[in-house]
Amino acid sequence: MKSGSLLIGLLCVLSVAVVQADEPIVIKFSHVVAADTPKGKAAERFAELAKEKTGGRVEVTVYPNSTLYKDKEEVEALQLGAVQMLAPSLAKFGPLGVKEFEVFDLPYLFDGYDQLHTVTEGPIGDELLGKLSDKGLLGLAFWDNGFKVMSANKPLKEPKDFRGMKMRIQSSKVLDEQMRALGANPQVMAFSEVYQALQTGVVDGTENPPSNLYTQKMHEVQKYVTKSDHGYLGYAVIVNKAFWEGLPPDIRTALEEAMAEATVYANEIAKQENEDALVAVKESGKSEIIELTPEQKAEWMKRLAKVHREMADRVGKELIQSIYQATGNDMGKL
Repeated sequence: MKSGSLLIGLLCVLSVAVVQADEPIVIKFSHVVAADTPKGKAAERFAELAKEKTGGRVEVTVYPNSTLYKDKEEVEALQLGAVQMLAPSLAKFGPLGVKEFEVFDLPYLFDGYDQLHTVTEGPIGDELLGKLSDKGLLGLAFWDNGFKVMSANKPLKEPKDFRGMKMRIQSSKVLDEQMRALGANPQVMAFSEVYQALQTGVVDGTENPPSNLYTQKMHEVQKYVTKSDHGYLGYAVIVNKAFWEGLPPDIRTALEEAMAEATVYANEIAKQENEDALVAVKESGKSEIIELTPEQKAEWMKRLAKVHREMADRVGKELIQSIYQATGNDMGKL
């Protein structure tokens, strides 16, 4: 009888173990923008690919629009293991202690996507992602959002138009210096709070790729949008390092393949999504789109060139020079 009871007990334990083994690995993917932005769509695409390539062994749940964590909370949540994956904007890594990522905040660093991808998809990008390891993070990929526009309730055509304006920025010393170089007063604020701040006049304006501006309805409370393309907003897809390294090797390989495909998708749609959003803003009739003349853009570039020089010690002189060399776009000469 005893041996029979022992056998039944063993079978029960084994059956529980099998059930547990069959349960999918859950990855919580949190982000702060709307689901219908380039990042939101790419996150959903990654979730689909992850399930497909792992045969259902991994289930990625995407939490958009700050439903889990706001800007200032999400990286700490990842380090603590409360979530497993994020795609924070590159400005987020400066406050974390990896100041080199703020190089992407330098104004007019890239003249278009080809120059940008020379960096993000090349050895410079790989080296930057590698710097996250000491923070308990692992960088998997760079995802584009796009090049930024300025918005306000007054036309912003020349640097002098920014004088005294309260402009919302992400927490970045480079972006702070950028706004000060234009004569504005930078205001650090969580992304989820920006619409209300614009609506109530807590801030006068902000900078965003058109897709963020449109999906957050900021154009409804901003009379003018200047197509300045003055800076880049992108994301680094990151995971909790301990979680990632604890995954079975075959699962990691499948997820890396899924991420590679999702990255191609993300970067392909980003440009089109921003172009479409700008058209939608114009058609809404709520914001007037301002196109800078070549002379006006040259004036912006000349004024903002000093940000490169003044921030060189912070983000790394050698890094800036390596990007100039890789892209052929040398703001340091202005």
